Amino acid sequence: MSNFDSIKDLVEIADQENVKLSDIILRLQAKELGISEEQLLERMRITYHEMVLSLENAVKNDKKSLSGLTGGDANKLFEAIKTKRSVLPEFISKIIARALATGELNACMGKIVAMPTAGACGIVPAVLLTVKEENSIDEDVALQGLITAGGIGLVIANKASISGAKGGCQAECGSAASMAAAAMTKMLGGTNEMVANAAALAMKNQLGLVCDPVAGLVEVPCIKRNVGGAMIAIAAAEMSLAGIKSVIPVDEVIWAMKNVGDQMSVNLKESAKGGLAATKTGKEITENFIKSY
Repeated sequence: MSNFDSIKDLVEIADQENVKLSDIILRLQAKELGISEEQLLERMRITYHEMVLSLENAVKNDKKSLSGLTGGDANKLFEAIKTKRSVLPEFISKIIARALATGELNACMGKIVAMPTAGACGIVPAVLLTVKEENSIDEDVALQGLITAGGIGLVIANKASISGAKGGCQAECGSAASMAAAAMTKMLGGTNEMVANAAALAMKNQLGLVCDPVAGLVEVPCIKRNVGGAMIAIAAAEMSLAGIKSVIPVDEVIWAMKNVGDQMSVNLKESAKGGLAATKTGKEITENFIKSY
């Protein structure tokens, strides 16, 4: 049996030993992989630096995707921030723009870090790296946030799913939002319990989210859903850091996500047969895309 079947158990172990949740996650995952904690930490550091590089490339990206459906939206928002036309605080607008940019880079076949999937690749980087930057957080603390996010993701994958084809977008963007909320809460000094509550608050706000990619592409509505997931993540972290708890414990929220996914129609799970993909415009885009190839 995996060590990553219950967030509650991980939190209890961390609290009993009076250590950070990330310490327990690092130790148990290293044991499962048969490597040292130092080796695993180095792997995570490499992943972190790849994530930083990916975001840098995403911000510079000015290409359209091969389908022509996406590309350029992040640059519009970056320009609005630069020219003081953004209506939101800069911290929030940066997260939105970076989530968009990373999703657009993925659609252009650029190198990204799947967190936990390519379709949800913008949520964790946008939140984690912007929180680090805005709060002058040390890289090692950011790594603790990333490790925490990874542990949350492992439990979700083991107890439910991180696949849109199996659980809908709640399993992709919902999982990523939980991971990002947990990372942000950890990085800003939240307790182990607060980390768990942040993950729960984020996921339960995306229960039932369908996976309905127009033309079967990871572009519409996927990229902009990364923005929604990032906003939910920071709201969940904000609530948890203030002492607000999820009435339903995080492991039960994950169970509920699986239960909803199991009941969801196959038309709403990455088949491109339902939701936005089934709208008049969605069908027209699909027909035009098929004709062009």
